Amino acid sequence: MSSSNEKVPMKHVIAYIRPERLNAVKKALFADGIGKISVLSALGCGEEPKYFENYRGVDAEVDLKKRIRVEIVITEPFLQKCVSAIIRGAQTGAVGDGKIFITPVEDCVRIRTGERGVAAVG
Repeated sequence: MSSSNEKVPMKHVIAYIRPERLNAVKKALFADGIGKISVLSALGCGEEPKYFENYRGVDAEVDLKKRIRVEIVITEPFLQKCVSAIIRGAQTGAVGDGKIFITPVEDCVRIRTGERGVAAVG
């Protein structure tokens, strides 16, 4: 493991996926040794067509779809493995499979111990 003073590039991976693909994505990540993830509910719109619903007698246009936001902070050597696992688990081949965003992480601090960087990520 790296010392807390050593700078190792870290990345923040954010994936928006279909809710029904979450278990497949988790299995693919865990199979590749990536087990520390955050999962949030999300709403969004993309290329999928909107549709209309009738709720209690009122017609409503539905353009926001339910999605799952998966967030992972990972060191750069594991980045491609992480992205590949998400694609394996989430891909159906249909419009609306989702997107993956990757951004740099400047630092991380573990609140309990004050550790920084890779040591804090785990």
